[in-house]
Amino acid sequence: MPRLSSLIVASLLGLLLSASPARAASVPPWGTGESRGEDLSIWLVTFSPGDDVFSWWGHGSLVVEDRARQMQRLYNYGMYSFDDQTVVHFAKGRLEFWVGESSVNGTFRFYKSLGRDVRVQELNLTPEQRVTVAKKLADNVLPENRDYLYEHYSDNCVTRLRDMIDVAVGGRLSEAEKAPARMTLREHTRRYTAVSPPVSFLLDFMMNDSIDKPITRREEAFLPDELEQQVAELKVPGPDGQPVSLVEKQWNFYASPTRPRPPAQPPAFGPYILALGVLLGGAALGLAAWEKKGSRTARILLGLENVVVGLVLGIPGLALVVMWAGTNHVVTHHNENLFLANPLTLLAVPYGLRLTWNSAKARARLKWVWGLLAATGALGLVLKVLPWFDQDNWRAIALILPISLGMAGAFWLDRLRALVPGTARTPPRQDARVTSLKAS
Repeated sequence: MPRLSSLIVASLLGLLLSASPARAASVPPWGTGESRGEDLSIWLVTFSPGDDVFSWWGHGSLVVEDRARQMQRLYNYGMYSFDDQTVVHFAKGRLEFWVGESSVNGTFRFYKSLGRDVRVQELNLTPEQRVTVAKKLADNVLPENRDYLYEHYSDNCVTRLRDMIDVAVGGRLSEAEKAPARMTLREHTRRYTAVSPPVSFLLDFMMNDSIDKPITRREEAFLPDELEQQVAELKVPGPDGQPVSLVEKQWNFYASPTRPRPPAQPPAFGPYILALGVLLGGAALGLAAWEKKGSRTARILLGLENVVVGLVLGIPGLALVVMWAGTNHVVTHHNENLFLANPLTLLAVPYGLRLTWNSAKARARLKWVWGLLAATGALGLVLKVLPWFDQDNWRAIALILPISLGMAGAFWLDRLRALVPGTARTPPRQDARVTSLKAS
């Protein structure tokens, strides 16, 4: 498996939800059947997104408290060990997470020290339901039960909480979650990664149309904030049979005065991305025209632009092919962005370097590299009229296709001029005196 660049690995691993370290502990009384349901309380805790890429999505946990014994434990399904095998496991699409337990106050203080909100909802469950949830959590944390195969959108540290709460309330949460979601998984991804437009674009580029399908509110609840909202809205039967809120009470352990919530809608980066693509493509055309006037500087700059663009677009294109062919990352398979950038794009790197030294062979090769990339990019755009090509990759098209067209135009400039009336190059006029001398 070729080693991916550190940027790609860091960006894609940003899909993993981080958590504070867990500590080993003895089996709690609710795990042995000693706790009474009347003494127990179950809390859903939501931690807001953090500053680093690993915590952009936020985090969630469940807390069990036995008031009679004055004992609390926090259960965290986001545990993962980062070691020398992390990249290998990630590359294969087989990341194993586990559930751990830790001190409630210690974990809360840890997130507060990071400036991240800590919001608590005490769930309005019957004594029997509290016993069931508490016992399940105590069983899940045992070494033989704790591991699970992580999948960002469908099986993560929040979906595990969602499913446990749903079972406790007799499926009422999943019933309410059948309603259509207000946006797709891609749109949610875009709004949570908006803090870094380059990383947001990279993640957008790497994922296929599987995250563009209509989803339900249940699928939206892979996000801590979404689960928190859905739990707050849910009604369950009270002691008298009348509907009551699932949230008995809620409070903030800590609310950051400066940290903003994720934007409600994905930012409209499209026009800026298109402007950047047109600028870079136009720069290639401008440098080519300048070089035709004999500028050595223009040739060097055009070669360097090929090197940079080849690296920035070629490495993700190569990663897509590798992940499609050799990993379980199904979210990257059959990706339409391969029309725009692929391993062929990487050829611009060595040929661009050679172009700076005025290699005629490199110039000829770049002419065909960018000609093919422009043609496949245009084909990918045309194919979008067909229902099978429904990936929401307009941002990638807006950036990459103008670059490919501009680069292709730069190396096919003479041919393009010949096709436009009045722009074909004509031989320079001879001086009249020279002509007269030749005639005599």
